[in-house]
Amino acid sequence: MLTALNMTVSILKLRIGAFIALAALVGIVVGEDRVGLIEALVFCLAVLGASGAAGAFNQYYEREGDRLMARTFGRPFASGTLREGPIWPLTFLLLLAASLLMAWSVGGTLASFMVFLGAATYGGIYTVWLKRRTVWNVVIGGAAGSFAVLAGAAMAAPQFGPAIGPIPLVLSVVLFLWTPPHFWALAVVRGEDYRRAGIPMLPVVADASVWGPVIFSHVVVLVAMSLWPLWLGLGPVYGVFAVLGGAPFLWTSYKLMRNPVKANAKAAFLASLAQFALLSAGVLLDGALTWALS
Repeated sequence: MLTALNMTVSILKLRIGAFIALAALVGIVVGEDRVGLIEALVFCLAVLGASGAAGAFNQYYEREGDRLMARTFGRPFASGTLREGPIWPLTFLLLLAASLLMAWSVGGTLASFMVFLGAATYGGIYTVWLKRRTVWNVVIGGAAGSFAVLAGAAMAAPQFGPAIGPIPLVLSVVLFLWTPPHFWALAVVRGEDYRRAGIPMLPVVADASVWGPVIFSHVVVLVAMSLWPLWLGLGPVYGVFAVLGGAPFLWTSYKLMRNPVKANAKAAFLASLAQFALLSAGVLLDGALTWALS
């Protein structure tokens, strides 16, 4: 039972999916209209399912390359625990369809379309087209998470008003900017893995004198962007969490630029995870406080 559960978590990449679902919840909270708790949870579950379908397809499609990486060779398709066959892509497609139907039932057409775009970006554009062809793979692929924020905002849009307001638009850009330095820092730590698999991540194909400043500049812009919602209506609770998450990410990415070693890259990678979590917590707590005071 536990083995089957762990395999499901691995195949569907539910750890990543949980972040994507959290991004959708952030979009719901900063949407222009209030949404019931049950509807919000159903929508986030739908986003988790769609993300899982895209992640599972990614694992199936990348099974040969995953065998070459220490981080991924134990995945079910890479290890041979699950044999390849047409049943798997069909299963993932059915999961995506069911998730989109669930999203549409509580969020409407635009919201479910945004969920689809997120899954299609990761499963199709990133996995099939970009991942092994260009150093810009995670830059463009970062749009997959941004669509989750927009999907949540569209789900919480008022009947008469803008479908997506300025705050979720800014936060979607923040998430778009967050993805590259997060994965580039990981690529510094796991550089040999990516070289063996032939994946042209920026730290694999460029010198540290190039990728160090690029990572730092991305973090500078995304931290600055993360403060913009303060001028658009979010309160001081959000601001505190944005600073608490952004400052360590700035500092660790600066240290990585000045001294491009694996230890600093790992610190920047962990700081990126903390920054996303704290930023999301700031949005949720600020929304809860606003709701309680209204």
